[in-house]
Amino acid sequence: MACVAVTWARPESTYTDKWDNINVDEILESNRLLKGYVDCLLGKGRCTPDGKALKETLPDALEHECVKCTGKQKSGADKVIRHLVNKRPDLWKELAVKNDPDNIYQARYKDKIDAVKGSA
Repeated sequence: MACVAVTWARPESTYTDKWDNINVDEILESNRLLKGYVDCLLGKGRCTPDGKALKETLPDALEHECVKCTGKQKSGADKVIRHLVNKRPDLWKELAVKNDPDNIYQARYKDKIDAVKGSA
């Protein structure tokens, strides 16, 4: 669920850093903002430009273990995953069902997911 900071791919080796300065903490602390991003990713609501970019990039980031992510994007993704797993498991589950219906990524990243459980 590399959320929020992961964005459009460009021909170079990393995704664009255009959205790297988004305040991930502000989004995670606001139920309204977080729900807006989740609804975008689930196809249940409108997407902001950065939400749309995230939605388009997320499959590639999951498939390739975020190798094109910038350092800020990886850090933001870790923060989002930690928050969702520990504080919003309902949203985590919805996103997992949508983005990983065959449980491929849940299995691939099991150790990482287990490692963040209980560490908010």
